Amino acid sequence: MNNKALANLTKEYDRLQQKYGAKELDSIYNGGCIENPKICFVFMNPTGRNIASSKNWKGLKSPWIGTKNIWNLFYSLNLLDEDIYNKIRKIKGPEWTEEFAQEVYNNVIKHKYFITNLGKCTQIDARALPDSVLEKYLHLLEQEIEIINPKVIILFGNQVSSIVLNENISVSKVRKKQFEKNINGKKYKCYSVFYPVGNGSFNINKSIEDIKYIISKLS
Repeated sequence: MNNKALANLTKEYDRLQQKYGAKELDSIYNGGCIENPKICFVFMNPTGRNIASSKNWKGLKSPWIGTKNIWNLFYSLNLLDEDIYNKIRKIKGPEWTEEFAQEVYNNVIKHKYFITNLGKCTQIDARALPDSVLEKYLHLLEQEIEIINPKVIILFGNQVSSIVLNENISVSKVRKKQFEKNINGKKYKCYSVFYPVGNGSFNINKSIEDIKYIISKLS
């Protein structure tokens, strides 16, 4: 049932890709555990480094396919099995196959988390998107959250956190602080953490520290 509900959102993602993304690339949707995951991780927006954004790619259109650095974070959090992690470290991005992407995301499902982006519009590069574009996706993210019903939502970076929580957020000032996001009368626990890759890669240890704290609160 959740698969169908999430699939119903993809037409709108694809429409917005044509408006705000690179027209030669596909939207990247989401992936992982879709039935009451322990954690929903929300990133900014995908780039062409994700090889699943190619129109020739027929497999999962999920975040971070064909990339390496983000999987360091999940492995450090004990959210990725060592054998899968070692395979990711060993192969180059273009060497990912549709079958391997499925293997990675099966492991994400095993560890009961869900990965998504606020903006689904894939860009050629890692250019920053204006708030006005990401805000176009907020109601769709809220629908995603309602469908999967996570125990906790982890928002990466100031921009995503500010838009989702509808207040001006500076991650450095709210570390380990719990927020509540009200969606149609249901309150979801949210935390804002440092963006752990790209320009924010120097903050990855702070991200790991804070997420470990959040996971301990779930227990």
